[in-house]
Amino acid sequence: MDTTQRTDQQRSADRRRRELLEAADRVVLRDGPGASMNAIAAEAGITKPILYRHFGDKGGLYAALAKRHTDALLDSLRAALDAPADRRERVESTLDTYLAAIEARPQVYRFLMHPAEGGTQNDQGFDTGRHSIPLLRRMGEELAQVIEERLDLGPGTHELARVWGHGIVGMMHAAGDWWLGERPCSRAELVRSLADLLWGRLAAAGDRMGGPGF
Repeated sequence: MDTTQRTDQQRSADRRRRELLEAADRVVLRDGPGASMNAIAAEAGITKPILYRHFGDKGGLYAALAKRHTDALLDSLRAALDAPADRRERVESTLDTYLAAIEARPQVYRFLMHPAEGGTQNDQGFDTGRHSIPLLRRMGEELAQVIEERLDLGPGTHELARVWGHGIVGMMHAAGDWWLGERPCSRAELVRSLADLLWGRLAAAGDRMGGPGF
């Protein structure tokens, strides 16, 4: 087989993989964490064994979908961080970008972050719980790199940037997960409150009890 034939075959395989991921996306948007391999195969017009041949298993398909959505989210977060605005505005824009993404596609968010009940036992869904931590760690490392590139934190910059990166991602994830479930305030109010926390309001706040605080 010559190089041209191999290239054509690879392009065809890549195109087919994209088509299958798009079919999986449609099912996830409809079913959320309950999306099953059977439903995705049916949406793609193929049998489940063929789907397994492309992705290995449910975990392989989940990983491919997670990368697809995480890459898009990280691109949006980088654009917000690099926008021509002052630092506070860029921080708020970055927080809002993350929250807007999970608000716009809550079923995709739940699929990526919350395991479906019984998913590993009866193929009613995907065992996503064991995958969400690596996904969040990747986001933390990516944000740490952005912080290190853009801020002069003095000695120990690399270590501090990693602490801040993972800490901010953890905050966004926990606060966003709670907000998406309860909607106790508007997205804009949540963005302002989280930005206040990052901006040092916690350190500046007085102690209600008159004691040493936390």
